[in-house]
Amino acid sequence: MEQIFQPKLFSILKKGYSKQTFTQDLLSGVIVGVVALPLAIAFAVASGVSPEKGLITAVIAGFIISFLGGSRVQIGGPTGAFIVIVYGILEQYGFDGLLISTILAGIFLVIFGLLKLGTLLKYIPHPLIVGFTSGIAIVIFSTQIKDAFGLDIDKVPSDFIEKWKIYALSITTINPYALGITIVTILISIFSKRVTRKIPGSLIAILIITCIVHIANIPVTTIESVFGEIPRNFTMHVPSFEFSNLYFYITPAITIALLGGIESLLSAVVADGMLGTKHRSNTELIAQGIANIVTPFFGGIPATGAIARTATNINNGGKTPIAGMVHAITLLCIMLFIGQWAKLIPMSCLAGILIVVAYNMSEWRSFVSIFKHSKSDIFILLTTFFLTVFVDLSVAIQVGVVLSSLLFMKRMSDVSDKIETSVDKDVLENYSDVPKEIGIYEISGPFFFGTAKQYSNLIRTNGTKFKIFIIRMRHVPFIDATGIQNLQAVVSDLQSSGITIIISGIQKDVYKELKNSEIISLIGKQHILGSFDEALEIAKKDLNNLHTPNI
Repeated sequence: MEQIFQPKLFSILKKGYSKQTFTQDLLSGVIVGVVALPLAIAFAVASGVSPEKGLITAVIAGFIISFLGGSRVQIGGPTGAFIVIVYGILEQYGFDGLLISTILAGIFLVIFGLLKLGTLLKYIPHPLIVGFTSGIAIVIFSTQIKDAFGLDIDKVPSDFIEKWKIYALSITTINPYALGITIVTILISIFSKRVTRKIPGSLIAILIITCIVHIANIPVTTIESVFGEIPRNFTMHVPSFEFSNLYFYITPAITIALLGGIESLLSAVVADGMLGTKHRSNTELIAQGIANIVTPFFGGIPATGAIARTATNINNGGKTPIAGMVHAITLLCIMLFIGQWAKLIPMSCLAGILIVVAYNMSEWRSFVSIFKHSKSDIFILLTTFFLTVFVDLSVAIQVGVVLSSLLFMKRMSDVSDKIETSVDKDVLENYSDVPKEIGIYEISGPFFFGTAKQYSNLIRTNGTKFKIFIIRMRHVPFIDATGIQNLQAVVSDLQSSGITIIISGIQKDVYKELKNSEIISLIGKQHILGSFDEALEIAKKDLNNLHTPNI
């Protein structure tokens, strides 16, 4: 039996770890750590928390995710997708509420992994993912307008429409220096790749612009003027709450868990495609869960796998989880020894970086391409998108998942309406001597609530034409409670008409489900066979017994 929790690091170390591989991991980890620095700070600030919260998250969660994760090269930490969620939770529940929600989300992620839901999360519909990812990009962009233009606004409303109303009313307070810094930051972030791909454009922009602003004493807001000093140490923080109010945090926790699980597994899938490897999805979920349970006790925010940083790790030669651990240690060293200079970073510079991040997240090409698909895909895309932008990401995910499930059920129902009974070609070609009194019907596909009624009706209709009826189930991967109930009912009806029922080719998992019902005893173990040949042989014997008069 395959173990649920198998960290990749331990498996790799057992097989042997060379000095050359360590050198590659070391260099890649340092580079990724430098890349992660401006993003960790920017994501924290945009989320409404102080800059060191992003660094703490990248250090602690990043190390745990690499140390215990199911991917060779996954880089964990704060991501742009969480900005909207974190900001919303802070507005409603405060900082302690955010920490409690994150811890609960971590517990949910561990449970997801233990229940082996890793594979299931990977099959969240593409239009749903694009819808809320594009929506998040729009929301992130809208949150950066104040700092990007240097607008004189005390507090920006959380509501999307109200936010833009305030921006319009404050248009006369634009700081031209802030706007100039934002534009230069965007240009450096975009075009620096033509000069070097080793050093990220966001870091180049921060270094150049921060130095110019500090030396020239340009009048713009900085991290220091907004948040004060950046702490250079780690302190334990136990959030205060009452157990009676714990249910308040269930909804935001589930949102964090779902989004974190989806994003981390998508990142792992992308990494597999780049490296030709295979990640362990359930192990990855458990590692993500542990990271999100531990990090809040140090004041950290939600963390997940970061696609861009993971790709950077691969492109710079990272081979094993050691690279991700080095990335976390690099950030720790920067925080402890260079962190005091981060307070000088202009807020408009961070805004420029986040506007580029929002553009990259927007997936506008994927968004447009879905309009060529079915109406149901377009409906899911637009519903999720508009709910994310104008209502709330939690609502968007919940409604999107429900809509996707309902549309899936409808599609399966449509398919089931087209199901027809037929004898397999191999039966016609290889079993020409099948007596006319023996009927054969094959179920192809899952026997669940979406197809159970149609299958049962066809079995009942065709079964009454024969004395012995063989139901082939070799292509039934699973059966649910509705399927069991319907199958049991139709077997009872046919048996009451004197028809013998035989099942062949039943799979192990399906047999386990049937064993917990009355179907096995109803049909009889002697009439449940592993192969069609055995079933046909038993059917012929039973038919002979029916023809042989009792003496």
